[in-house]
Amino acid sequence: MKKTTRILAAAVAAAALAVGSGCAVIRGQEPVGAYVDDATVTTQVKAKLAEDTTVSAGAIGVETLKGVVQLSGFAKSANEKAQAERLARSVKGVTSVRNDIVVRN
Repeated sequence: MKKTTRILAAAVAAAALAVGSGCAVIRGQEPVGAYVDDATVTTQVKAKLAEDTTVSAGAIGVETLKGVVQLSGFAKSANEKAQAERLARSVKGVTSVRNDIVVRN
């Protein structure tokens, strides 16, 4: 009986430790909520780029980390590059934008 009690106590302690430590993802140990928010921001920025007729959404990559959006890829003009940045900044949850888009001549 003592062995069963010890096993049960160990299982309860392990479960409490797992729940008490909180949910985190490996990516920099940020909370799951922050990761989901970044994914949502990325999706919303991509959607804005796709809706806009002056921006070639397929040529522009979008990544988000802690609200900072990084744009990369290629644009046909400086106007397209600037428009992509404006669209990204307009999304709720974006704290800043790194515009690494290269203008092709």
